Amino acid sequence: MANPSEVPIVRKELARVDKRISFLYVERAVVNRDNNALTISDQRGSAYVPATALAALLLGPGTRVTYAAMALLGDVGVSVVWTGEKGVRYYAHGRPPAKSSRNAEAQAAIVSHQRRRLACAREMYSMRFADEDVSDASMSQLRGREGARMKKIYAKEAERTGVPWTRRSYDPNDFDSGDPINRALTSASAALYGVAHAVITALGFVPSLGVIHNGTDRAFVYDIADLYKADISIPAAFDAAAEAGFDAGSDVRRRVRDKVVEFRLMEKMVRDLHRLMRTEEQPDAFDVELMLWNELEVISSGINWAEPEGVDTT
Repeated sequence: MANPSEVPIVRKELARVDKRISFLYVERAVVNRDNNALTISDQRGSAYVPATALAALLLGPGTRVTYAAMALLGDVGVSVVWTGEKGVRYYAHGRPPAKSSRNAEAQAAIVSHQRRRLACAREMYSMRFADEDVSDASMSQLRGREGARMKKIYAKEAERTGVPWTRRSYDPNDFDSGDPINRALTSASAALYGVAHAVITALGFVPSLGVIHNGTDRAFVYDIADLYKADISIPAAFDAAAEAGFDAGSDVRRRVRDKVVEFRLMEKMVRDLHRLMRTEEQPDAFDVELMLWNELEVISSGINWAEPEGVDTT
């Protein structure tokens, strides 16, 4: 009889990423596996979570996770995030559901071509500047407009909620050094980055190949998450900070989760990624044939391509 922790996953039964639960945060608990469900246990008891329907699992302080649970999460393509206090840092992600390299190749073709990269960056910024024509703007002009736009958004949210606001201030090495609203913004951004990272890897794109951002293993995550901050993480942070005695971790994450559901962000992010990268929105490929690259075509792998002995190929 098979061990319940070793029941194989039928990969064709996995939920598409745009239909998954955005993220689940766990702290001070034990994460284990029972058949194809995660079990999360603490002093209050155990809860069962369908792993195949989850996009990202955020593991906070005091969490223990078993080998069986990690094997399940990796097999079903759930991004696993080990976080510091308040969910600030991202450490790892599981194996994505998509096995094809087609989206990664399309992304690399854009990032490695200067004109196509600039055109894609302009398209990303145009998604934020609804009433502005940025078709001829340089990158420095785009960054300047984005900076001015963000100042207006922060001021507008502060006026709407009554939360005191001076400027965005964030020390990645000292979360508690910021004022309440800056801590809330940092926590909200971390949750949004987790969702974006989960969707990007699930579709087979490369988190490190950024269009606007560069030089970090999550450059593309920041590119995509920035498209939605004005609608998701920033309002969620200000709404949370407006409540007396709010928690910059749990309260903010709940509000980000509600915004993700309200805006149907998972589905929208999938559509936007395919549009920006000029890829087709096809079903996730679970079984893909391994091939070898050749100058003019791809050829089968698993074959010994050595010339027969005695044949002169010169």
